[in-house]
Amino acid sequence: MKRAFKIICITLLSVVFLVGFYLLSAYFLSRIEVGKEAVSSKDVSIYILTNGVHTDLVLPVKNEIIDWSTDIKYKNTPSQDSLVNFLAMGWGDKGFYLETPTWADLKASTAFKAAFSLSTSAIHATFHKEMKEGDDCKKIELSREQYTRLVKYIKASFKTDPSGKAINIETTANYNQNDAFYEANGSYNLFHTCNTWANNGLKSCGQKASFWTPFDTGIFYHYKY
Repeated sequence: MKRAFKIICITLLSVVFLVGFYLLSAYFLSRIEVGKEAVSSKDVSIYILTNGVHTDLVLPVKNEIIDWSTDIKYKNTPSQDSLVNFLAMGWGDKGFYLETPTWADLKASTAFKAAFSLSTSAIHATFHKEMKEGDDCKKIELSREQYTRLVKYIKASFKTDPSGKAINIETTANYNQNDAFYEANGSYNLFHTCNTWANNGLKSCGQKASFWTPFDTGIFYHYKY
């Protein structure tokens, strides 16, 4: 009995230690800023947008560099509204996206699979007519070359069919009337979350970013001012 109690205590202490180490690492590493490149010109405006947990990268639907609507089609959203100007994209665990519309719907099995790379991933794409800057939405100016790099990074995250087109996930689990889901590459886990993906996207185009962060607060910490 004493041996079993000792094992339980050691296990619980180990879990507490690992969780504490993870949170402390996330806090301190997210405060280390990756240096921003000098901007030669301000050609394209993008945004970072958070819902309080998850960060999206928001890009113009179309410009001279890319027309996202040729692949991320309006018809895949419930509204099919084409009178939009921006496309927000976020990468994450497919189970979370499709099976967890609210935190109350979160299942232990879904969380476990997501934490340990046991599930597939998806990209959540949402069209917006306008963006309103605030604490949850920050504007970033990119040069053409930087934006091209960001486009390349995001496109590489989509899983594609033999013709090279993004694969739409047919579902009724939409968050609103202007969004859709797509199959994605990679696996979500404790060390590579939706926010890590967005943070890496900022790194790819030479913008302010955390050294590493699993949380949205790590990204927005560097965009307070």
